[in-house]
Amino acid sequence: MAGVYDVASVRQAEELLMAVLPEGALMDRAATGLADACATLLREAGVDVVGSRIVLLIGSGNNGGDALYAGARLARRGAQVRAICLSPTCHDGGAQALREAGGRLTDPAHGDELVAQADLVVDGIVGIGGRGGLRAEAAALAEAAKRSGALIIAVDIPSGVDANTGAVADPVGAVDADATVTFGCLKPGLLVAPGRDRAGAVILIDIGLRPVLPDAQTHVLGADALAAFVPEPDADDYKYSRGVVGIAAGSARYRGAAFMATGSARFGNVGMVHVLDRGDGLAAAIVDRFWDVVVSTDAPATVERATAWTVGPGLDIDADGVATLSAVLAADRPVVVDADGLRMLRDDGPWSVLQSRSAPTVITPHQGEFAALGYHLRDGAESDRVGAARAAARDLGVVVVLKGPGTVVAAPGGVAYVDTWGGPELGVAGSGDVLAGLTGALLAGAVARGECPDADAAAHVAAAAVGLHGIAGRLAARDGRTVTAPDIIAALPEAIGGIRRGVIT
Repeated sequence: MAGVYDVASVRQAEELLMAVLPEGALMDRAATGLADACATLLREAGVDVVGSRIVLLIGSGNNGGDALYAGARLARRGAQVRAICLSPTCHDGGAQALREAGGRLTDPAHGDELVAQADLVVDGIVGIGGRGGLRAEAAALAEAAKRSGALIIAVDIPSGVDANTGAVADPVGAVDADATVTFGCLKPGLLVAPGRDRAGAVILIDIGLRPVLPDAQTHVLGADALAAFVPEPDADDYKYSRGVVGIAAGSARYRGAAFMATGSARFGNVGMVHVLDRGDGLAAAIVDRFWDVVVSTDAPATVERATAWTVGPGLDIDADGVATLSAVLAADRPVVVDADGLRMLRDDGPWSVLQSRSAPTVITPHQGEFAALGYHLRDGAESDRVGAARAAARDLGVVVVLKGPGTVVAAPGGVAYVDTWGGPELGVAGSGDVLAGLTGALLAGAVARGECPDADAAAHVAAAAVGLHGIAGRLAARDGRTVTAPDIIAALPEAIGGIRRGVIT
């Protein structure tokens, strides 16, 4: 599990580290890592560093200094390095180092021509403290770099992207990188849309910040963290010890949602899936398809074996749907609320039950459902997915899984997770139902193992479900295949097996 840090935390850690290091040591570490990454990426693109044409786009700050010192190292390796200074002043030490290594500094008047001929363009215009759009001259060169076909490497954060939020004030002028070399730790703007779509591959360079960074409030989950929530059964395990997930989903209009939530829950590493029979014939149809599922008409609060519930996928928004949602929320177990359940959550009955719950509640809205709950995601310069999810979690007292590019999971106390596993292949009908069933199953297993005592723990479990869902989507999309929700379900066993064996990293 890796920490994700805002700009203020990074700046504070840098100051602490610089106070005990020789002058210039921190920038030297960053420049060395940047130069090595650039050389590696060139080689992977089939371009020899010797004789390669590298153009540095340089702003006035330390970000430009990192790029200049890295350029000097690349020049000493035989690259032809030219730096375009986009400010009346640039980092003096870096500029001198570049000249001494045989590189050259030039003004923007020759920028288009240099960029058009480049093998590699390094974006050192604006660092992690930058806000808003780029100036016209810099924006034009960013566009020229994109047209040139050169590799584009951003230093720490693509210029024009807000490092704290991922907001992009001017989509036309912001840098669109093939890779971003970031220093010391991950930043939110590299992980959530729209910033993550500008960052390309993120390469993290260790410059020694870790010991002086504060405890992270935002995290990304690696493969080991995902594996912890799908453990292989012990010799003494049996169906009830592994957890039982209840599913309350589907209707005459939306039968498929119940099948998808149930189908994914079956592969969620639990001992049993229990489906609520609402008397409409759907539960019987589910058993005809999935012989291992148990159904009953018992009120959810009385199903003592159930260790977590999922409610909402495919429920009709009507009196029966409201009653079903209220009945599931009355169970003293973690509950995942999805889809139509979210649109009924503010009704008097469910809302009253929600407010009295002691067990964790997890809600899984996409952007439209988030708006229906009273929360709105803004575009462009005001985009802040992590902040929006945190605010909703705090206000509602629930774990929020805000689905989308860079899904965000936030707990009421402020801890948050940003997903890095999922891709655009998940954007198909029924994918959310699959995630809801899988999340309920992982929560049921965690409760059975005594690992889900509160909302913070539930957020951790939900983030793991999001990650496994993303891996299954990637596996389903291999070799350019189109993906449907049933394909994602079918890939879940391979996703879990790959995580357990360590072949997915």
